[in-house]
Amino acid sequence: MKKLTVILYSVFLLLFTIFSYIFVDPNLSYFKNIYSGFAFSNRSLTTIFYTLFILIFFIFYGIFVYFGVKKKISLKEISVLFGITVVVLLLSYPAMLSYDIFNYIATSKVLFFYHENPYIVMPIEFMGDPLLAFTHAANKIALYGPVWITLTGIPYFLGFGNFIINLFALKFLAGVFYLTTIFIVWKISKNIISLILVAFNPLIVIETLISGHNDIVMIFLALLSFFLLAKKKIFLATLFFASAIFIKYTTALLLPVFLFIVWKTITRKEIHFEKIFYYSSLLMYIAFLLSPIREEIYPWYAIWFLSFVFLVPNKKILLHTSIAFSFSLLFRYTPYMLTGTYAGLTPFAKEIISFTPPVLVLIYYGLKKRV
Repeated sequence: MKKLTVILYSVFLLLFTIFSYIFVDPNLSYFKNIYSGFAFSNRSLTTIFYTLFILIFFIFYGIFVYFGVKKKISLKEISVLFGITVVVLLLSYPAMLSYDIFNYIATSKVLFFYHENPYIVMPIEFMGDPLLAFTHAANKIALYGPVWITLTGIPYFLGFGNFIINLFALKFLAGVFYLTTIFIVWKISKNIISLILVAFNPLIVIETLISGHNDIVMIFLALLSFFLLAKKKIFLATLFFASAIFIKYTTALLLPVFLFIVWKTITRKEIHFEKIFYYSSLLMYIAFLLSPIREEIYPWYAIWFLSFVFLVPNKKILLHTSIAFSFSLLFRYTPYMLTGTYAGLTPFAKEIISFTPPVLVLIYYGLKKRV
């Protein structure tokens, strides 16, 4: 791999990080000195810039995958690249696309500062708390499992009451789980293509290292449990699988697969992990597609199935459909980014944008089979 590629990629990440700060919330007093209001007063230009950044990100993604296929990139070079990715993007503004990280902080404060049960007491009940000015889901009780809320205690206490330190400590926590997920993907697959597909997928990178979503934690624990089952360590595997469920309850859909592996392990029958990951990806797809029942499809939900799909890269239809989803879902943000409203045509536009590319991929493969 040429050094120029590394330099250009590093510059791109740095520019993307700088770009993220035009989205600073006007009510976020902690960042008042860098608030510009640009993203809210220049919506068309902001949307164009965002679109260009995402397109360039996928170009780099394609280049890295190409290098992997042609064996023009080493494991050491990949390590350098995702090291650069983590270091640069952890400095980005975390609420560029989602306010969930503020909700994590607000929920942890309910437990660790106010000493109340976040499954009963909502953040909005603490009138006058400065977090309420910019937390968008303060009127909800905790949405995640107790393992996640316990984990948020680490950045909370490391922050010593400083919001900014707490905020970036949470991003650092996401970065740690991003790296451990990459590590476990490598340990499971020993496949450099799978490693690249996970490590540099723009959706996984953006939703984890910029937005700091906890889905990567859930996925790491689920993958780790499967890895431990392959090593016949049933007790530890069960412990980590249960932890994954109590990060986000979505993992419970993988329980039939997990129990099947346990049964195979106990009866000493051969386990075909390629099939395990294939069926796991389908179950996570079901969870993803059913998510509108509760609220709506959020882009970061794709992390659920992408991580398993990339462990079976030979399933071409599934792979290409999933990559198409990871591409289109990052543009799901653009209708609101452009209009500033969730009403009108925005919901319809979001669905069209989200599903058109993957549907086109499926149509392509359908026509290809007929020829």
